Amino acid sequence: MSQPEQKQQRSVAEWVTFSIASSIVAGIVGLVLYSWAKVGNEPPVLAIEQSGKIRQAAGSFYVPFTLTNKGGETADAVRVTAELQIGGEVKEMGEQQFDFLAGGEAEEGAFLFSRNPQNGKLILRITGYRKP
Repeated sequence: MSQPEQKQQRSVAEWVTFSIASSIVAGIVGLVLYSWAKVGNEPPVLAIEQSGKIRQAAGSFYVPFTLTNKGGETADAVRVTAELQIGGEVKEMGEQQFDFLAGGEAEEGAFLFSRNPQNGKLILRITGYRKP
């Protein structure tokens, strides 16, 4: 005759492992829900600002900047330009493109000029982006 099956009790180690794994899964789900509720489907909100001092090296003037996506959705092919106006005329212009900028992400870069931007008016602006 066969013996009745005995139900095995879980060990303390199994319960600890199960508790830790459950906590990790609950945390991930919570973060995803928080991110979804906080950011939602807001379109990209892009901002650019000069982020440091202008420095000179090897005959060029470096103008550091930070590009930020304060919105929720991702922006692709973000184009930024810098114009250096001296005496009311555009003397130099630069353009850069950032391939990918997720919601809440910031990227840094620099424009290079042959003339000192402190001797004129520097205009940094975002000229466009594409939705992925």
